[in-house]
Amino acid sequence: MADMKKLNVLMCGAGEYTTGWTDTGASKSDKKIGVVALTLFDLRRLGKVDQLGMVGVSGGKFPAIREHLQANIAGAYKDMDVSFNSYPEEGKVDAEAYKEAMDKLSPGDAAIIFTPDNTHFPIAKYAIERNIHVLVTKPAVQKLEHHIELIELAKKHNVICFVEHHKRFDPVYSDAKVRAQALGECNFFSAWMSQPKSQLETFRAWAGKDSDISYYLSSHHIDIHAWIMQDNAVPTRVVASAATGIATSEPYNCVPQTEDTITLLVDWQSLSSSKHRSTAVYTASWTAPMKSGVHSAQHWYYMAEKGEINVDQAHRGYDIVVDDTGKTYYNPFYMKYSPSESGHFDGQRGYGYISIEKFIDAARSVNAGTNKPDDFDKHGLPTIANTVLTTAILHAGRISLDEKRPVNIKLDGNKWVLE
Repeated sequence: MADMKKLNVLMCGAGEYTTGWTDTGASKSDKKIGVVALTLFDLRRLGKVDQLGMVGVSGGKFPAIREHLQANIAGAYKDMDVSFNSYPEEGKVDAEAYKEAMDKLSPGDAAIIFTPDNTHFPIAKYAIERNIHVLVTKPAVQKLEHHIELIELAKKHNVICFVEHHKRFDPVYSDAKVRAQALGECNFFSAWMSQPKSQLETFRAWAGKDSDISYYLSSHHIDIHAWIMQDNAVPTRVVASAATGIATSEPYNCVPQTEDTITLLVDWQSLSSSKHRSTAVYTASWTAPMKSGVHSAQHWYYMAEKGEINVDQAHRGYDIVVDDTGKTYYNPFYMKYSPSESGHFDGQRGYGYISIEKFIDAARSVNAGTNKPDDFDKHGLPTIANTVLTTAILHAGRISLDEKRPVNIKLDGNKWVLE
């Protein structure tokens, strides 16, 4: 059996999803102790991961982050080592600190990128060019041509590049994907995803300037729909529409061009029958009410020739009421934060955890020579090659909003293009 060496991992981004820490202190969302660092600390405890690094823009954040992780992870779970190397050093502010951090890595090490959307491409490119395996959060990139470049670079450098579309590992979504195949041609798909207005405070630094809510949230369900349709149909045309007026007002004061809610209307063409076309509507908002009991309202509906699928992932029949805070709907299927009876972290079956572990396992197997990177394109994994249409739709949506026109998606030779 090949030697499966432990993987050294650099976490790019030190914010809410990585650590549970934000510019205003500990996150008030459902990710109070983050996802990425917690998962990697546990995978280190289980012997899959070795050295960990974390890179942000400001070195001044790290003392507070270490204290937060020490108290809420090391202090909450048994045998959890929360140590990591940090970049840039304290007292320094450096938007390109990831370069210094990656220059210290070796080929075959890995980088996990959870940074603002507009930074994904340069960071992922820098890593792949140094033969480092990459897991990048959604949206992978904002432009179709950048996505295609990452596909080609990953192939050239023989590394894996996954997109962290964790919804593919939700047992409900993956079960629904298989059942959809028995329902014949798709006719209509609709998805809604929203987060409360408090997110505008968390994301004020980049909201509307560097990215939008469609890239940030609709990327989830666009990917799920594209995954269901894979090899069966392709998107051909996108028209986008947006609601405005809340994000730019008091007390959020986001930049004037910030949209509140974005809807993409997308035409899909069946590959096996010229007469079958379907319509998809993807809507995302970050101006939902504050105290609805869920951090992310999310549901989707799929109608086909022989049936329909209805998924409500915000309400799973599990809610808790507390006098002070009211009703909350919990989702332990995503991340289970309550410890095991032995006092250890117990979230290894959550799809937020599995999404990261699948990447770690894939990178280790490539390093050991038991798999080639393109082996993973053949399965339902969100590799950079398997997610190109998600970026095509999102990018087309942005062009449609900016230029107030429909945008076509076409295959030119073997490359997808927008026109």
